[in-house]
Amino acid sequence: MTETTTPMREDGSDLSSTTPAGIQSTVTLKKRRIAMAVLNGGLFLILLAGMAQLLGQGGWSVLDVIMMVAFLVAAPWSVLGFWNALAGLWLLHGTDDGLARVAPFVTAGDTDISIVTRTAILMTLRNEDPARAFARLRAVEASVNRTGQGAHFAYFVLSDTQEEHVAQLEEKAVAQWRAASAHPDRIIYRRRAENTGYKAGNVRDFCARWGSDYEFMLPLDADSLMDGATILKLVRIMQAYPKMGLLQSLVVGAPSQSAFARLFQFGMRHGMRSYTMGATWWAGDCGPFWGHNALVRIKPFNDHCHLPTIPGGKPFGGPVLSHDQVEAVLMRRAGYEVRVLPIETGSWEDNPPTVLEFTRRDLRWCQGNLQYLKLFPLLPKLLPMNLFQLIWAVSMFIGIPGWTIMLACAALKPFDKADLEAGFNTPLAITLYSVFLLMYLAPKLAGFCDILLTKGEVKRYGGALRFIVGCISELIFSFLLGAIATFRVTLFMIGLLFGKSVIWNGQARDAHRLPWAVAAEGLWPQTLFGVIVTAIMLASAPALIVWSLPLLAGFWLAIPFAVISSDPALGAWLARFGLCLLPEELAEPQELRDIRGDTPDALRAVA
Repeated sequence: MTETTTPMREDGSDLSSTTPAGIQSTVTLKKRRIAMAVLNGGLFLILLAGMAQLLGQGGWSVLDVIMMVAFLVAAPWSVLGFWNALAGLWLLHGTDDGLARVAPFVTAGDTDISIVTRTAILMTLRNEDPARAFARLRAVEASVNRTGQGAHFAYFVLSDTQEEHVAQLEEKAVAQWRAASAHPDRIIYRRRAENTGYKAGNVRDFCARWGSDYEFMLPLDADSLMDGATILKLVRIMQAYPKMGLLQSLVVGAPSQSAFARLFQFGMRHGMRSYTMGATWWAGDCGPFWGHNALVRIKPFNDHCHLPTIPGGKPFGGPVLSHDQVEAVLMRRAGYEVRVLPIETGSWEDNPPTVLEFTRRDLRWCQGNLQYLKLFPLLPKLLPMNLFQLIWAVSMFIGIPGWTIMLACAALKPFDKADLEAGFNTPLAITLYSVFLLMYLAPKLAGFCDILLTKGEVKRYGGALRFIVGCISELIFSFLLGAIATFRVTLFMIGLLFGKSVIWNGQARDAHRLPWAVAAEGLWPQTLFGVIVTAIMLASAPALIVWSLPLLAGFWLAIPFAVISSDPALGAWLARFGLCLLPEELAEPQELRDIRGDTPDALRAVA
């Protein structure tokens, strides 16, 4: 009788109990997910008990019930953010092998193994500034060529542009690029007459026409930029693991002359460091896809990631708008791992230059994520983790109105007769309020701590004093922005109930100063809401204004905040003094120098 042996991984574990690519033990990942579920559920129940005790004192009024329901939908996202950030900070500084625990596949990208596959680098466009977009794609090509591996890559410009004058500029830019390139045959331009399926349909069309010629594709947005070393790292990892279907890089903001983008990306960059490490630790093989700056294995994508059309009309029917996460769960359902490379590499994007552009992007994501409510019946046999991810994507936006409602109800709470008779538990209220603020800020605070704890890292951000001043400035900025963004999403969600829908078009990506009239037209509802809530607090309990200041200030200052934060002059001033500094401003990568025409002199002259 022949003895059979069970295939084993290099670390000695049974291949049958590992993720599809053999990267991690499924038992280990299950334990991590259970641990996170217990931590999140436990903290949520504690907070829920505290809120129930606070609101139920003296009996439950209609106002109490509304606040409790608002809390139920709003709090989970903050709780998970807190634990992800805490877990990420521990992995970064509490253990010596944090990255190995989170992403053991990383070492495959650090070798000099030969590239034996072909990769198509795609940029999807729709009524974007061609000069700006092509400068970035040409910089990617130049960076890849500098690695000596350029022969393994081709470049596709996939246009859905509907404006003829923009299309003519695209064609001219392609002609100039080909004329300047030593390998014009690697540059392909295609413009669709119909924008069927939006960006997802654009990529699907590429797969149908050219997908069989390439192993991988690397989709880029019009504001994306990547360096050749990072691209080769992704390719080598994917080559090493044939059952890895998608590898998402950690995208960070590039330097900007917009004060708004500068402040936003300073906080986002640090907030994502610990958060992404923590989330990737337990998500494992069921990672997210952000739609760009990620390497995708074409064949399984083409075979298994077809997006269904949602029955019904707008706003929730039709093509899937937030397609990227759906494609990720379909890739994992097909038996291929979806992974995140949770470290900063040469992978950049531009952030919106104004608060109005920022919230406009949020509204697109909001409508797209809420479509999942009608999508679930069309996606059978999803893994539990993937199902959770889609539900979580919905809850992220469903919870946003909860905070707005709770603030409005808090202003009315002193009029509650039940509280007047039973007495209000002020110490408990202050405790819960402080805990919520801590949870809200946890990803940012963990990111700031990560920089301070990493040897030599503060120097990359201009030194300790500049870094700390930048952290304080960004925290104030985040409170002001949070009030504006949550209220605008809340109004938009109300509009969705009456058939309102986003318009899919190009984005304004360059810094520009918002006119006062434009800011007032877009943000007067926030200002009015802030005035009304403040007036109620003045009449009921003036002391509430002091405690609510971090939340109320964003409503009062919405219009001037939008105008001032958009001003390129303020961005140049911040850059001149090295505030909210990014490492790329002190050590500018070649790729950013290649598109220097988009970067102001002030950003290149930081002391």
